[in-house]
Order: sequence, then structure tokens, then C-alpha cells
Amino acid sequence: MENNNNTVDILLVEDNPYEARLTLMSLEEQNLGKNIVHVDDGAEALDFIFCKGQYADRGPDNNPKMILLDLNMPKVGGLEVLRRIKADDRTKSIPIVILSSSKEDSDLVTSYMLGVNSYVVKPVEFDTFTKAISDVGAYWMLLNESSVLLLLAKSRLQNG
Repeated sequence: MENNNNTVDILLVEDNPYEARLTLMSLEEQNLGKNIVHVDDGAEALDFIFCKGQYADRGPDNNPKMILLDLNMPKVGGLEVLRRIKADDRTKSIPIVILSSSKEDSDLVTSYMLGVNSYVVKPVEFDTFTKAISDVGAYWMLLNESSVLLLLAKSRLQNG
């Protein structure tokens, strides 16, 4: 789902079309599906975040309010996407939620060491999956007070 305005609330990075559709549907049920950009792989996610390639004309001040990130993707994996976003002062304050089928301890530990904000193992059952996505979206978009953090981070970067 591409949005037609400049506001991006959620960047969904998911290569599985079925899981992407379920995720979008679950977010729409919470009225969070209006300003979502969906990309299919980690390379496109990095292009979007860092305004390169087909996203070169996107304003760098228009970062998503959160990123839903799969780990196992083609081209550039989720851990590398996470590493690059959290290593850059312009983007490190963007909340990132890993949505993965991996229950590997190493993936979980590495994700948190790289600065992920939350790690959710994708439930297998339809109802449980949609509920989990709805809960994640509602928390990060409605309950969490991230806008204050983003404003402080931008202010610090601008003032040196």
C-alpha cells in the first residue's frame, strides 16, 4: 500500500505477500492503515529511509513514525537494515519492531544489541497473528509517546 501524501506513519518491510496483506489488514482494523508504505526487501527499505534510488526525491525529514521489519528477506536482511538505521543519527530514533518467525536466541539478542525497540515472533494462527499486529500498531502509534523523543533528537542534531 503506497500512500499519496508526504506523511508516512509506518514503513512495513515484509517480503511475504500473504503476511504483508494480513499486516496491512490488521492495521487498517485499528484505523492505522492510512499512511503506510510497504516495501518487499531490505535494500528497498534502506533506499526509502535514506532517500536513495526510486525514493531520492522523498524528503529526509519525513521519516516513518515506526518501522515493522521482517528479519529474513532477500537482498539485505533485517538485521543489516536494523544495524544501518540505528547507526545513523538521522534515523536511530525511529522505533523499529521486528516481526519475525525466528525464535532463535541469537536473532533476539542481536536485534536488541543493535537497538530494536521490540521483537515479536509472528504467530502462526490467523486470529492470533492479526491480534498481535493490531496490538503492536496500537501501542507504537497510539499509546507510545515517541513524538517527543523524535523532536528532541532532531533538535539535538540541528543544534550540534
